[in-house]
Amino acid sequence: MSDYEAYSVEVAGVRRDLRLFAVKPGLRIAILNILGDTELVQASAKALNEKLKAYRAELIVAPEAKAIPLAHALSVVSGIGYVILRKVYKPYMGFALKSETLSITTGEPQTLYLDEKDRAQVKGKRVILLDDVISTGSTLQGLRLIMDKAGADVVAEAAIFTEGDRAQWENIIALGHLPVFIDKD
Repeated sequence: MSDYEAYSVEVAGVRRDLRLFAVKPGLRIAILNILGDTELVQASAKALNEKLKAYRAELIVAPEAKAIPLAHALSVVSGIGYVILRKVYKPYMGFALKSETLSITTGEPQTLYLDEKDRAQVKGKRVILLDDVISTGSTLQGLRLIMDKAGADVVAEAAIFTEGDRAQWENIIALGHLPVFIDKD
């Protein structure tokens, strides 16, 4: 086991130590990786479902990849379906809608794609945009753009955590907030 600096959180009754990761010199973030963490995913889905019931959504929309288990678990507890926006275009996706985002963890542009088969599922539907962590808002902006192009009605935006400038995320339904860590030299 390696030593690393961590930030402790409790969300939906589950405690985790999140590893601090440098995204650029002098700036670190706490990394939430829910892939394979069934306990945290299920607890978060149940807690988010309670906060989202009043929005009467018909569909959950989330980006690939870390938000997939959360979208699935929320779908199970809420009884509504979900659609995943992919990061790589595949020929079987047909006439897919797309938008570009910038990842805070990689610093690289990423493209989100709504598969042609899923366009009919979102059109005219009341949707929740869902992610594991909302940090810069770039992915959220990409999700919104595609939903607008597809004719969906975004009724709520949700995440396990928001991160960074808390005031910027006052309309996000979240279970907690993560600070950013600025190193002082």
